[in-house]
Amino acid sequence: MKLEEKIEELKEKLGKDVEETLKEFEKNKNLGKEEKFIELCFCILVANSSMEKTLKIWKEIGDDFLKLTKEELSQRLKQLGYRFYNKRAEYIIEARSRIDLLEEILKIDDECKIREELVKNFKGIGWKEASHFLRNLGYKNFAIIDRHVLNTLKNFGIIEKIPKSLNKKVYLEIEDKLKELAKKLKISLAELDLYLFYISSEKIPIK
Repeated sequence: MKLEEKIEELKEKLGKDVEETLKEFEKNKNLGKEEKFIELCFCILVANSSMEKTLKIWKEIGDDFLKLTKEELSQRLKQLGYRFYNKRAEYIIEARSRIDLLEEILKIDDECKIREELVKNFKGIGWKEASHFLRNLGYKNFAIIDRHVLNTLKNFGIIEKIPKSLNKKVYLEIEDKLKELAKKLKISLAELDLYLFYISSEKIPIK
Protein backbone atom coordinates (compact mmCIF):
# COMPACT_ATOMS: atom_id res chain seq x y z
CA MET A 1 0.00 0.00 0.00
CA LYS A 2 1.25 3.49 -0.87
CA LEU A 3 1.49 6.09 1.86
CA GLU A 4 -1.20 8.30 0.32
CA GLU A 5 -3.57 5.30 0.18
CA LYS A 6 -2.89 4.59 3.85
CA ILE A 7 -3.63 8.20 4.78
CA GLU A 8 -6.81 8.28 2.70
CA GLU A 9 -7.91 5.20 4.65
CA LEU A 10 -7.09 6.93 7.95
CA LYS A 11 -8.97 10.07 6.90
CA GLU A 12 -12.15 7.97 6.80
CA LYS A 13 -11.44 6.53 10.23
CA LEU A 14 -9.89 9.49 12.09
CA GLY A 15 -10.88 12.59 10.12
CA LYS A 16 -13.15 14.07 12.80
CA ASP A 17 -10.64 13.46 15.60
CA VAL A 18 -7.84 15.05 13.58
CA GLU A 19 -10.04 18.04 12.78
CA GLU A 20 -10.87 18.51 16.49
CA THR A 21 -7.20 18.30 17.45
CA LEU A 22 -6.27 20.98 14.91
CA LYS A 23 -9.06 23.21 16.24
CA GLU A 24 -7.61 22.86 19.75
CA PHE A 25 -4.20 23.95 18.43
CA GLU A 26 -5.78 26.97 16.73
CA LYS A 27 -7.17 28.16 20.07
CA ASN A 28 -3.59 28.55 21.30
CA LYS A 29 -3.07 31.51 18.95
CA ASN A 30 -5.00 33.54 21.52
CA LEU A 31 -2.73 32.63 24.44
CA GLY A 32 -0.95 35.40 26.34
CA LYS A 33 2.80 35.80 25.97
CA GLU A 34 3.61 33.92 29.17
CA GLU A 35 1.37 31.02 28.17
CA LYS A 36 3.07 30.91 24.76
CA PHE A 37 6.41 30.72 26.55
CA ILE A 38 5.12 27.73 28.56
CA GLU A 39 4.14 26.09 25.24
CA LEU A 40 7.71 26.72 24.06
CA CYS A 41 8.98 24.96 27.21
CA PHE A 42 7.15 21.81 26.15
CA CYS A 43 8.84 21.85 22.74
CA ILE A 44 12.26 22.34 24.36
CA LEU A 45 11.64 19.43 26.74
CA VAL A 46 10.15 16.94 24.27
CA ALA A 47 13.18 16.88 21.94
CA ASN A 48 14.71 13.35 22.07
CA SER A 49 12.27 12.44 24.84
CA SER A 50 9.06 10.46 25.14
CA MET A 51 5.97 12.51 24.27
CA GLU A 52 3.82 11.01 27.04
CA LYS A 53 6.44 11.30 29.79
CA THR A 54 7.35 14.86 28.76
CA LEU A 55 3.68 15.89 28.73
CA LYS A 56 3.22 14.57 32.26
CA ILE A 57 6.33 16.42 33.53
CA TRP A 58 5.38 19.62 31.67
CA LYS A 59 1.88 19.62 33.20
CA GLU A 60 3.34 18.91 36.65
CA ILE A 61 5.60 22.00 36.48
CA GLY A 62 3.02 24.23 34.76
CA ASP A 63 3.21 27.90 35.78
CA ASP A 64 6.38 27.21 37.77
CA PHE A 65 8.27 27.53 34.47
CA LEU A 66 7.71 31.28 35.00
CA LYS A 67 9.26 31.51 38.46
CA LEU A 68 11.75 28.74 39.26
CA THR A 69 15.47 29.53 39.18
CA LYS A 70 17.69 27.49 36.87
CA GLU A 71 18.89 25.37 39.80
CA GLU A 72 15.33 24.82 41.08
CA LEU A 73 14.04 23.88 37.64
CA SER A 74 16.95 21.51 37.05
CA GLN A 75 16.29 19.83 40.41
CA ARG A 76 12.56 19.59 39.73
CA LEU A 77 13.13 18.02 36.31
CA LYS A 78 15.57 15.54 37.86
CA GLN A 79 13.08 14.61 40.60
CA LEU A 80 10.40 14.01 37.96
CA GLY A 81 12.69 11.61 36.09
CA TYR A 82 13.58 13.84 33.15
CA ARG A 83 16.92 12.88 31.52
CA PHE A 84 18.41 16.17 30.33
CA TYR A 85 17.58 18.19 33.43
CA ASN A 86 20.59 20.55 33.52
CA LYS A 87 20.83 21.52 29.84
CA ARG A 88 17.09 21.92 29.25
CA ALA A 89 16.68 23.94 32.46
CA GLU A 90 19.39 26.25 31.12
CA TYR A 91 17.59 26.59 27.76
CA ILE A 92 14.24 27.29 29.42
CA ILE A 93 15.58 29.95 31.80
CA GLU A 94 17.37 31.68 28.92
CA ALA A 95 14.19 31.53 26.82
CA ARG A 96 12.24 33.03 29.74
CA SER A 97 14.50 36.09 29.63
CA ARG A 98 13.36 36.53 26.00
CA ILE A 99 9.59 36.30 26.41
CA ASP A 100 9.14 39.76 24.90
CA LEU A 101 11.35 38.81 21.96
CA LEU A 102 9.24 35.67 21.47
CA GLU A 103 6.14 37.83 21.27
CA GLU A 104 7.79 40.17 18.75
CA ILE A 105 8.89 37.25 16.56
CA LEU A 106 5.36 35.84 16.52
CA LYS A 107 4.08 39.16 15.16
CA ILE A 108 6.15 38.80 11.96
CA ASP A 109 3.92 38.43 8.88
CA ASP A 110 6.06 35.81 7.14
CA GLU A 111 5.58 32.35 8.74
CA CYS A 112 8.88 31.01 7.40
CA LYS A 113 10.69 34.02 8.83
CA ILE A 114 9.06 33.36 12.21
CA ARG A 115 10.46 29.83 12.23
CA GLU A 116 13.94 31.00 11.19
CA GLU A 117 13.97 33.63 13.94
CA LEU A 118 12.91 31.09 16.57
CA VAL A 119 15.77 28.77 15.56
CA LYS A 120 18.21 31.68 15.53
CA ASN A 121 17.22 33.23 18.88
CA PHE A 122 16.34 30.33 21.20
CA LYS A 123 18.74 27.63 22.35
CA GLY A 124 17.21 24.17 22.30
CA ILE A 125 14.90 25.17 19.43
CA GLY A 126 15.91 23.60 16.13
CA TRP A 127 13.85 23.23 12.96
CA LYS A 128 11.74 20.40 14.37
CA GLU A 129 11.12 22.13 17.71
CA ALA A 130 10.23 25.45 16.04
CA SER A 131 7.83 23.66 13.69
CA HIS A 132 6.28 21.80 16.62
CA PHE A 133 5.82 25.02 18.60
CA LEU A 134 4.18 26.80 15.67
CA ARG A 135 1.92 23.82 14.92
CA ASN A 136 0.82 23.89 18.56
CA LEU A 137 -0.09 27.56 18.11
CA GLY A 138 -2.31 26.74 15.16
CA TYR A 139 0.07 27.29 12.24
CA LYS A 140 -0.60 24.70 9.54
CA ASN A 141 2.26 24.98 7.04
CA PHE A 142 5.14 23.26 8.82
CA ALA A 143 6.12 19.61 9.18
CA ILE A 144 7.33 18.17 12.48
CA ILE A 145 9.95 15.74 11.25
CA ASP A 146 10.55 13.57 14.30
CA ARG A 147 11.53 9.90 14.59
CA HIS A 148 7.89 8.80 14.17
CA VAL A 149 7.60 10.66 10.86
CA LEU A 150 11.05 9.56 9.64
CA ASN A 151 10.30 5.91 10.38
CA THR A 152 7.01 6.12 8.49
CA LEU A 153 8.62 7.86 5.50
CA LYS A 154 11.36 5.24 5.33
CA ASN A 155 8.93 2.32 5.69
CA PHE A 156 6.85 3.66 2.78
CA GLY A 157 9.88 4.41 0.60
CA ILE A 158 9.48 8.21 0.63
CA ILE A 159 13.07 8.53 1.91
CA GLU A 160 15.84 5.96 1.39
CA LYS A 161 17.31 6.18 4.88
CA ILE A 162 16.88 8.05 8.14
CA PRO A 163 19.40 10.91 8.23
CA LYS A 164 21.93 10.97 11.06
CA SER A 165 21.19 14.64 11.69
CA LEU A 166 18.56 17.13 10.57
CA ASN A 167 20.33 20.34 9.61
CA LYS A 168 18.40 23.07 7.81
CA LYS A 169 19.13 21.71 4.32
CA VAL A 170 18.10 18.11 5.12
CA TYR A 171 15.06 19.23 7.12
CA LEU A 172 13.71 21.44 4.34
CA GLU A 173 14.37 18.77 1.68
CA ILE A 174 12.25 16.24 3.60
CA GLU A 175 9.64 18.91 4.33
CA ASP A 176 9.38 19.56 0.56
CA LYS A 177 8.58 15.87 0.03
CA LEU A 178 5.86 16.15 2.65
CA LYS A 179 4.48 19.30 1.00
CA GLU A 180 4.09 17.35 -2.26
CA LEU A 181 2.30 14.56 -0.41
CA ALA A 182 0.01 17.01 1.42
CA LYS A 183 -0.82 18.69 -1.89
CA LYS A 184 -1.79 15.34 -3.44
CA LEU A 185 -3.99 14.56 -0.44
CA LYS A 186 -5.44 18.10 -0.37
CA ILE A 187 -4.60 18.54 3.32
CA SER A 188 -2.30 20.84 5.31
CA LEU A 189 1.11 19.81 6.59
CA ALA A 190 -0.24 20.03 10.14
CA GLU A 191 -2.99 17.54 9.28
CA LEU A 192 -0.54 15.28 7.45
CA ASP A 193 1.74 15.26 10.49
CA LEU A 194 -1.05 13.93 12.72
CA TYR A 195 -1.71 11.05 10.34
CA LEU A 196 2.00 10.24 10.00
CA PHE A 197 2.40 10.24 13.78
CA TYR A 198 -0.62 7.94 14.08
CA ILE A 199 0.79 5.45 11.55
CA SER A 200 3.90 5.08 13.69
CA SER A 201 2.37 5.25 17.18
CA GLU A 202 -1.37 4.49 16.75
CA LYS A 203 -2.10 7.70 18.64
CA ILE A 204 -3.06 11.22 17.63
CA PRO A 205 -0.71 13.61 19.48
CA ILE A 206 -2.45 16.18 21.66
CA LYS A 207 0.70 18.32 21.87
